[in-house]
Amino acid sequence: MTESGSIRVLIADDNRPFRRGVRLRLEHADGIVVVGEAGTGRDAVKAAIAEHADVVLMDLEMPEMNGIDATRAVVEESYGVTRVIALTSHGEDHLVMSALDSGASGYLLKTHDSSQLVDAIRAAHRGDALMSSRVTRSVLTDIARRRVTAEDRARAASLSPSEARVVSLLSDGITSNEQLAAELVVSVNTVRSHVQSSMRKVGAADRTQLALWGVRVRSVLTAHPIG
Repeated sequence: MTESGSIRVLIADDNRPFRRGVRLRLEHADGIVVVGEAGTGRDAVKAAIAEHADVVLMDLEMPEMNGIDATRAVVEESYGVTRVIALTSHGEDHLVMSALDSGASGYLLKTHDSSQLVDAIRAAHRGDALMSSRVTRSVLTDIARRRVTAEDRARAASLSPSEARVVSLLSDGITSNEQLAAELVVSVNTVRSHVQSSMRKVGAADRTQLALWGVRVRSVLTAHPIG
């Protein structure tokens, strides 16, 4: 039996000792329960849906189905309800962008400590953007190389001044509703409304994708009358 209201977590990694270590670190975390483990991408997708996982910790390189394809499948089959955190090792930065494009809510280095892991799970469950600072530079460099398209410009122009400001703040790393509300001097409910409408207008599945889109079109947002 799991506690009502607990965040249901699935650990997907082909390294059994690593999975065991993660499970042990989460055993005493308040409000978090591990509902299963998976050693292949295909099993991760099946378990995530069967166990109604709220958050999946997804290794990016697994047999049968890699973590990137598994992430896409989990997001699609759960209709975006299940959040995926991509777990990455040093030297795998090139995979992070693909994972985010596939719908991952964020990413975390496997060298994380227990508090970072718990914070990441809670942030993903809230719908906050999540990025490991050690990987961010590489990802942002990749994003910066992508050209701003005419469609991007049209989407940016469709944002209200307040929505454009929210996207700009998200792309600067201010991700929690409380922080955004303080910056904008508005209520948390207003922030939620701006975030949701911005996601809808730019075609972002979650805050992470919205923040990354904001990084890529920063020059367009800067030109937007967001005063």
